[in-house]
Amino acid sequence: MNNSAIIIQGLRKSYGRGTNRKEVLKGIDLEVKGGQIIGYIGPNGAGKSTTVKILCGLLKDFEGDIQVNGLNLRDHEMEIKSKIGYVPETSAIYETLTPNEYLSLLATLFEIPEVKTKERIDSLLKFFGMIEYADQRMDSFSKGMRQKILIIAGIINNPDIIFLDEPLSGLDANSVILVKEMLTKLAEQGKTIFYSSHLMDVVEKISDRIVLINDGVVIADGTFEELKLDNSSLEQVFARLTGSTENTEESKAMFESLN
Repeated sequence: MNNSAIIIQGLRKSYGRGTNRKEVLKGIDLEVKGGQIIGYIGPNGAGKSTTVKILCGLLKDFEGDIQVNGLNLRDHEMEIKSKIGYVPETSAIYETLTPNEYLSLLATLFEIPEVKTKERIDSLLKFFGMIEYADQRMDSFSKGMRQKILIIAGIINNPDIIFLDEPLSGLDANSVILVKEMLTKLAEQGKTIFYSSHLMDVVEKISDRIVLINDGVVIADGTFEELKLDNSSLEQVFARLTGSTENTEESKAMFESLN
């Protein structure tokens, strides 16, 4: 029995046409086992968000084959969407609604029984310290408060696979700790977490496996222990593999010139 949650074969994606055509993904091959937390990292423009949006069915014009929970993405898009969760860095939110109204609407779309809906919403709002704002209009919320609602929205359907694209944007330190705790507990329940981020310390601490992409291709894939050299941090591994150590030397030279 194949317990792969995600299988990506020859994934390519380009934007533009003619002389303006830019290939963002250049042949990604990746297999993710169920119950893993994958840290999907890379420099800006490497193709992280594009990969996540394709896997969530938000970008349809791509080359290659993708299977999610054993289903072909092109042939079973709606069925797959019903079993996954997606937390973006930023997203439009129905600001005139309250968290209770917004999350109840999503629960209805996912056909969650009404008796489970209230229990699930209350539990998640309490976990993120948002229960006192449950009936307050979201147009008054801070970025961090809105991000908490987006995270809750991404898991309201109890998904098998959760895609997170810079999910900690705008969150304070205590909220970041809560998210890390939540992801660990979800993985313990057998959920698969596909976590795209540039925050190396978080990725290093929660990931079972780290996939590093650069310029549209996978350049490293393994556990942190497998990727690091000596006592290197993930940031140092990232810099070494992406060639950004050159920028570090340039910065050092610049500051020395100011003295």
